[in-house]
Parts: sequence; structure tokens; C-alpha cells
Amino acid sequence: MKILLLGKGGQVGWELQRSLSVLGQVTALDFDSKDHCGDFSNPQGVAETVRALRPDVIVNAAAHTAVDKAESEPELARLLNATTPGLVAEEAAKLGAWMIHYSTDYVFDGSGEQAWSEADATGPLSVYGSTKLEGEALIRASGAKHLILRTSWVYAARGGNFAKTMLRLAQERDRLTVINDQFGAPTGADLLADVTAHAIRHLQHKPEDAGLYHCVAGGTTTWCEYAKFVISEAQKIKPELQIKATEVAPVPTSAFPTPAQRPHNSRLDTSRLQSTFGLTLPHWEHGVQRMLTEIL
Repeated sequence: MKILLLGKGGQVGWELQRSLSVLGQVTALDFDSKDHCGDFSNPQGVAETVRALRPDVIVNAAAHTAVDKAESEPELARLLNATTPGLVAEEAAKLGAWMIHYSTDYVFDGSGEQAWSEADATGPLSVYGSTKLEGEALIRASGAKHLILRTSWVYAARGGNFAKTMLRLAQERDRLTVINDQFGAPTGADLLADVTAHAIRHLQHKPEDAGLYHCVAGGTTTWCEYAKFVISEAQKIKPELQIKATEVAPVPTSAFPTPAQRPHNSRLDTSRLQSTFGLTLPHWEHGVQRMLTEIL
């Protein structure tokens, strides 16, 4: 199997290099790759790459994920999140190749308290959310065999993440204030990558299971409870860690105004993914504990 991985340098892309390696020959590209164009700001260049490499599977982990920045550069966000993925999917359709793509809980309006299912009505609140939703639509319209995984609150040991930020601040400040009215499940890039590899293998034998699925770790938390967990676990793993913060105080989203509006409810119902692909998605705490052990 020939696999083209786009966006290899991101958190999910880095883990995909590992998980996809057992499936076949992987060509992994990023925006600055030299041999072939992987730059999503150059859609025709990326399309030419697909035509030249003729992969059996295209896994797209490239995206404009700077949520607040997208508000001030909507054209670039649309190019990276919608136009180019749509064009890549068109090329995949011509080849009869699979298109694997990642989307987000930001396609929903964040209302209510129920976990969103794949069938629920969308209503993005931000440029990021609307461009990711458009990307989904263009991939479906391309006619390509596809798998779209919507996820949320992605982290990895590699690069910056919320846990690292909280640990740094907890060593600098006596008191932290963290948002406590947004609900979701921290989801490891490694989990996403492993689910992807499993799903690709499954789809080779059961192509009728193609389509849209939600993929997040089990359980639900808030950013504030997430921060408390990170600090507590970090102290267990590394007792000599000098934590100054004696309080992690809950505050509403309104305490931290941002250019892009965040959804309050980022819960995603993963029952369809788990039943279709025969998977069990572990509780979010397990992945975070593992990540903390790795970075500490």
C-alpha cells in the first residue's frame, strides 16, 4: 500500500508517521518539503504531488489550526482548511484512492450538554469552524472514498500543549485561573494516529464503512479540572517539581476574551466509531498520564 501523508510536522502528523509505517510505504510531506510540494497554500502544487505519487491512501493532517489568527486571515484559513483539501480529494477520486481527513468539534455551536453525534446539525461560531466544515463538504462532494474524523482538545508530548503551559505557570504563580465552562475530552495525537491506522486497515476490507465519525478520548472534563489533574499527576510522577500554585480557580470563558468564539460544549459521541471499527476509546486521563510521564 502506498500512503501519502500530508502535514507530517504537526502533532497528529508526527504520530501518523509512526502508526502508518506498518501499513505500507509512507511518503510524508510538510509545507517545506523539497522533493514534492506539501504546501497547502499552493493547492495546484499539492494536486501535482498526488498525481505524481499516485498513492492508494492520502492522509491529510495539514490544517490552519490557529483558531484566533484565522479570524483575521479568513482567506488563508479557507485555502488551507477547505479549498486545498477539496482539491486533494478530487485527485484522490480520479485515482480511486482513499482520502483520510481530520475535522473538529468547532463545526458545532457548542450549545447544550449532550455529546454531539455525526447526524446533529452544525453551526460553527468561528472562521476556523466554518472553514473546517466547508472542507468536510468539499471532500464529500469530490466523490472520493473518504474517512473524516472529527476530534477535539488535541495534545501531544511533542510541541506545546495545555498541560505544559499549566505546569510552567504553576511553577511561576501562586494562583491560576482557568476556564471552567467549556466541556470536552483531551485527546492524544497518538490515539488519533492509532485509530487512523486501524480504520485504514478495516476500510480495505469493508469500504462501505467509509464516511464521517467522531473520535475523542473517553470521559469529559473542563479546562480547569484538566489543569488540576495535570498538576496533581505531575507531582506524583516528579515529587521534586517546585509547584508554587496553591489554588486553581475556576472562571467563565468571558474572563479570557478571544477573537474567536469557543464552543462551550465540545463533547462528541464516539459510539458509531467504536461499534463500526470494533474499538474502545480509553478515558482521557490515561493518555494525559502517559504524556506527563513522557515529558517529565
